Amino acid sequence: MTACKCPRCRTGHMFRYPTYDIIHFSKAYDNCPHCHLKYEHETGFFWGAMYISYSFSSGLMIVFGVLAINNDWTFMNILITIIGMALLFTPFFFRYARVIMMYGISPNRKFDPKYL
Repeated sequence: MTACKCPRCRTGHMFRYPTYDIIHFSKAYDNCPHCHLKYEHETGFFWGAMYISYSFSSGLMIVFGVLAINNDWTFMNILITIIGMALLFTPFFFRYARVIMMYGISPNRKFDPKYL
């Protein structure tokens, strides 16, 4: 199971359901269940995560595309493989793009041991 913990207390979960729950993988808490940190500290904060997720997807498609071309696959096999892998990894990309936004780009969201 993916960690996706609160950046301040590292105890509370950011998402309500596990990654493999395809229907609910994007459902997130508004605040940390443990320390009550508000995750989206300004409206539209996670829009930047779309760019991170896009770079993950592009990288995956480039890697699988190069592997498929080097193995002399047909165009249809390449297309099915790339689309299938992109769909398979979408929940992971969505979550980890948000986690990167929370951990890496938010300067005021650092680990604080007093919330343990």
